Amino acid sequence: MAQMRRRLSLVETSTVVQPAVSLTGVSIAYGLKSGGRYEAVAPVNLSVEEGEFTAIVGPTGCGKSTLLNAAAGLIRPASGIVSIFGQKLDGLNQQAGYLFQADALMPWKTVLENASIGLEVAGMQKGEARAKASALLARVGLKTFLDRYPHQLSGGQRKRVALAQMLVRNPKILLMDEPFGPLDAQTRLIMGELLIDLWQADRKAAMFVTHDLDEAIALADRVIIMSAGPSATIIGDFKVDIPRPRDVAEVRADRRFHDLHSAIWSVLRDEVRKAYGQFAAEPEGAGA
Repeated sequence: MAQMRRRLSLVETSTVVQPAVSLTGVSIAYGLKSGGRYEAVAPVNLSVEEGEFTAIVGPTGCGKSTLLNAAAGLIRPASGIVSIFGQKLDGLNQQAGYLFQADALMPWKTVLENASIGLEVAGMQKGEARAKASALLARVGLKTFLDRYPHQLSGGQRKRVALAQMLVRNPKILLMDEPFGPLDAQTRLIMGELLIDLWQADRKAAMFVTHDLDEAIALADRVIIMSAGPSATIIGDFKVDIPRPRDVAEVRADRRFHDLHSAIWSVLRDEVRKAYGQFAAEPEGAGA
């Protein structure tokens, strides 16, 4: 009987599912030119489960992007541990794709060449890489734009290329830093719908940084709220219990959407005011 219990215990241990991203006691600090250190993010704990779409919101300068960069391995924490699927992250997160606010398209390469470059650099044969990229570009509505150059595209089209560029490598984790920020309101809605359609196909773990609370609620399973900096920390964690699939535009008319927006904004409002108060209090020329 004791031996059977030990076997059951081993089975249970072996089937424990690790979070896709786990930040344990992670803080971020920078050295100052004048001496001393600036703590951008105080020690925080955050886990993002496999298949979970998590949005991170907070006032300007609170360290949202900094936290995302730690998950990407672009920043080494001052303290704490970043783990990816249970393994401590040391260096770049090779299991993640990163979609930046500003696209990283090469102006001298076509849409197809830009979308396939990551696969080619990874060693895939050019023909196979371009076939995969072409199929994904068709899914994002760019089937007839393969031979165009970035300057011949609209802002929304360039963002679709960047999205394909990230997804074509089939990363297990999606890291997105205000990817739709520069776009107009209508294009943002269209891009949000496209992103959710693509994400729902295989539901990868996603961390999505945004200033737009409406966008966060419409897209995510969870909304994480960060306080104003310095020493920003997590002050809210809201489950978005609106059923999927969702229409990103129409969900904003849902009563539950408005209830969540009100609850989250009641926590976020004071932090936004604090952040603006800090900027207003800076002496003329500060931060220049």
